[in-house]
Amino acid sequence: MFIPEPGRYPVQPMNHLFVICIENKVFYASLEKRKLYEVASDKDAESKGMLRIKDESGEDYLYPKELFIEVNLPTSAEKALIEAV
Repeated sequence: MFIPEPGRYPVQPMNHLFVICIENKVFYASLEKRKLYEVASDKDAESKGMLRIKDESGEDYLYPKELFIEVNLPTSAEKALIEAV
């Protein structure tokens, strides 16, 4: 089992938020369980318990926050995901 050294893998310095879908309820055609999604900043939506989720096409849609859990990625992974768009 790999155990990272403390401080060796910095997390979230680029200020991008990523989440994993843990429930797709009535959104089964739009969301995939266990899939990683990027969150677009939307303070108004967040104040109402929603997240603005970006899909593969770059479009974003509002979903209830409870369908996701936040994940902290190593800098290299976050950078690779952002550059892959």
